[in-house]
Amino acid sequence: MRAIQITDLSGPETALRPVHLPEPAPSHVLTPGQGVVVDVHAAGVSFPELLQTRGQYQLKPQLPFVPGSEVSGVVRHAPAGAKVQPGDRVAAFCMLGGWAEVAVAPEFLTFPLPPQLDFAQGAGLILNYHTAYFALVLRGRYQSGETVLVHGAAGGVGTATLQIAKGLGAHTIAVVSSDAKEVVARQAGADEVLRSDSAWKDQVKGTVDVVIDPVGGDQWVDSLRALREGGRLVVVGFTSGSIPEVKVNRLLLNNIEVVGAGWGGYGIRKPAVSREIGAAIANLVDEGSVLPIVGARFPPEEAPAALRLLESREATGKVVLEFRGST
Repeated sequence: MRAIQITDLSGPETALRPVHLPEPAPSHVLTPGQGVVVDVHAAGVSFPELLQTRGQYQLKPQLPFVPGSEVSGVVRHAPAGAKVQPGDRVAAFCMLGGWAEVAVAPEFLTFPLPPQLDFAQGAGLILNYHTAYFALVLRGRYQSGETVLVHGAAGGVGTATLQIAKGLGAHTIAVVSSDAKEVVARQAGADEVLRSDSAWKDQVKGTVDVVIDPVGGDQWVDSLRALREGGRLVVVGFTSGSIPEVKVNRLLLNNIEVVGAGWGGYGIRKPAVSREIGAAIANLVDEGSVLPIVGARFPPEEAPAALRLLESREATGKVVLEFRGST
């Protein structure tokens, strides 16, 4: 099968190599013998893969390895009792090995792909949307009618958060860095769009219930100031490359919280929770609230360009590699 490997830790320009490898067996390190084998049509491109090309991600497999955590495609093999069967269209979270023509995912992280979504959209349905739901509802304790502010609102996690928040009845505020990204944020359901290089903090000071932040960096303190009493700032990631620090007296004085949201490890340890989140997102798809926004599409051999696009912060929506096409 065709695949893309990370062969060294020199960065996206030189670390990635197209290779031909044996197809994987229907097994998985977490659940031996319980893996779902998927013929991959599209694979998601995310910041973990960018970090892995430099050895900067917490998951450090032995070199060389096939990166890629989420795929969509058609089931080739499923274990007994699985909710998906051979021939089904699915979205799946495989953790590693997704940048290949065939991938294996745990049964509890493999979900039927709704008929209204194509494979490219399916490749952005798990990592981003499960992260967004986990961050907003389980960690952020969102309640219907609250105001939710989203940083990096035109990216994969940002657009997913806006759609889920709107579907759950939130008033949504997007923070973006350009006119093009404002268009994407509004497409994802933002009620208000603010520019990151403006005085956005003065416009929303003390009015926000939940901030979802996958960016980090200099906006951290301003996000805390945006919260009303009882507000929650949910940390999802640090795509800016800068990990901020907080003076805890700010939390004390304003009765606000900073909450971490690490969906990956949590979901893997708790299959029942992953299934519950998957069902909730499927309902939002059926209601029309969730419709993944796909940005750039690349052939697998252009994976370095896909990662460069992410690193430049110019990507909008979900970036995907297409192995067999999106429909």
